[in-house]
Amino acid sequence: MNRTKQRTQYNDDFKIMFVDLYHSGSSVKDLSSEYGVSEVTIYKWIKKLTPVEGTDGKEITPKELDAIQKENLRLKRELGILKKAMAIFARK
Repeated sequence: MNRTKQRTQYNDDFKIMFVDLYHSGSSVKDLSSEYGVSEVTIYKWIKKLTPVEGTDGKEITPKELDAIQKENLRLKRELGILKKAMAIFARK
C-alpha cells in the first residue's frame, strides 16, 4: 500500500484569518485542532504575515520586505549596466 499525502493549498485570506485569530488571543494549538491545520504551518504563516514596523513608522510584512529587497537588487544591477555603458560611450 502506497500512501501519498495530499498537499492542501490555502488561499491568502484563509492564512490572514489565522494570523488575525492568533493575534486576537487564540493559541496555535487551539487553532490547529479546530481547523485541522498543523501547528508548524500556522507558525510559518504567523512569521510570514505578521507586520513589522519600519523606520518611518509604517508596517510592512516580511513578504513585502523580500519583494522590496529583490527590486532593490534588480535596480542596482541595472544601474551597474548603465554605468558600464556610459563609460563605453564616453570613450568614443
